[in-house]
Amino acid sequence: MTERAGTATIRVIGVGNASQGDDAVGLLAARRLRDRLGSSVEVIEANGDGLALLDLMEGVDYVILIDAVKGGGLPGTAVRLDLSTENRWAAAVPCSTHAMGIAEAVDLARVLGRLPKRVVLYGIELESVESGASLSRAVQDGLAVGMEQVCREVERARCTKCI
Repeated sequence: MTERAGTATIRVIGVGNASQGDDAVGLLAARRLRDRLGSSVEVIEANGDGLALLDLMEGVDYVILIDAVKGGGLPGTAVRLDLSTENRWAAAVPCSTHAMGIAEAVDLARVLGRLPKRVVLYGIELESVESGASLSRAVQDGLAVGMEQVCREVERARCTKCI
């Protein structure tokens, strides 16, 4: 179920790999946000397949993506990028753990005319993607901060003037 804000629908998509250490942060965020936001916003977990992300972004006006990123900042740092206006944002977050990740999915959606009106990425700087590892302490802390930011973003998104 998606939230109606005037004519806008909102979807939160947590992206990641549960068995790759800090790369699980987007999935964990989605699980916690689903409980916190209840049925007010559709929250989805995705494995990071760029082509699947194209479909998951379709049919809504406002998409909030959450994923682990490697952009050179301190592990656990939360970054916000408005992908609906940033054409060359991959320079800010140059590394993805997914073969065709969010950058390519957003660029392809833009070219195909399928990009939602608003797409925002909340990236949490990762420390390790060690197979079988749990989230690092820094990323756990960043997850809490990122979730607060996403909740504020959802509240702003409910205002039709914000879209």
